[in-house]
Amino acid sequence: MAAYAPSAAANAPIKIGVSACLLGAEVRFDGGHKRNDFLTGVLGRFVEFVPVCPEFELGLGVPRESLRLVRDGGEIRMVGAKSGADHAAAMNEFAARRAHALEREELSGYVLKKDSPSCGMERVRVYGPGGMPARDGRGFFAAALMARYPNLPVEEEGRLSDPRLRENFVERVFAYRRLRDFFGSRWSAGGLVAFHTAHKLQLLAHSPRIYAELGRTVARAKTLDRRELRDRYEREFMGALAKIVSPARNVNVLQHIAGYFRDCLDSGSRGELAALIEDYRRGLLPLIVPITLMRHYVRRFGVAYLAGQVYLEPHPKELMLRNHV
Repeated sequence: MAAYAPSAAANAPIKIGVSACLLGAEVRFDGGHKRNDFLTGVLGRFVEFVPVCPEFELGLGVPRESLRLVRDGGEIRMVGAKSGADHAAAMNEFAARRAHALEREELSGYVLKKDSPSCGMERVRVYGPGGMPARDGRGFFAAALMARYPNLPVEEEGRLSDPRLRENFVERVFAYRRLRDFFGSRWSAGGLVAFHTAHKLQLLAHSPRIYAELGRTVARAKTLDRRELRDRYEREFMGALAKIVSPARNVNVLQHIAGYFRDCLDSGSRGELAALIEDYRRGLLPLIVPITLMRHYVRRFGVAYLAGQVYLEPHPKELMLRNHV
């Protein structure tokens, strides 16, 4: 079986949609911005951002009256905090149209502004008749975006301050790009087997259950309708990666990898590797430490199967995301 190799499309820019204020655009209701240093100073070196500000693009102006979500019977309205002007219909129409237009950008991810009545991904305040808000809403544009692209990696900028959530989001962005590049090529069932093989350990770390289910799906690839196969694989693949990897599952994969070196290393080197894995398990070392030694052994001993495993480098090392998990 041929090993998985990225298609020529992999050289094109990786595009990520983003709430424009997070890039420093002064489009917020008060004329300010919420520039995010991780996005602009770190991730921006590896991706191309596609900025969107629903409220500004809708024509509400800057500065403008602040908006809030209000529960009116069984419906959610988007109203001016002072005037009470209802923008729900206009924003719904805009959000559907803008989300549709983003299809031509071929996005690999999206970062939304938290708490926004247009962009908030979750737990947005929704005001009821009593005046006390419940944090159970979603921004109008965020809802349209996530409904249209259910497998697209989406995250809020506030959650990116958590090292594990940040690493998970970026991992999903690069995985989604590889997946879409693969299915965008003249793919075959054999090619899918190679793609899946390269991602086995990554999937195992995220969800052993989905890892097993996807394995069965790939084994039946030639018997399934191509469209059904593609849709099922993409949905389950991205669903698995959306699950945050626990240290215990990383340890399981690390020990699995270490088994490949059992006959290559002397007892002292085996002990050193086992000690690094244990120190990671205890929270004394970040994940990058045992991973770096394992990558060294993969190159030194020419372990072809491991050399092709995305788990060992799921995103550019320059991002240093595994230095903090």
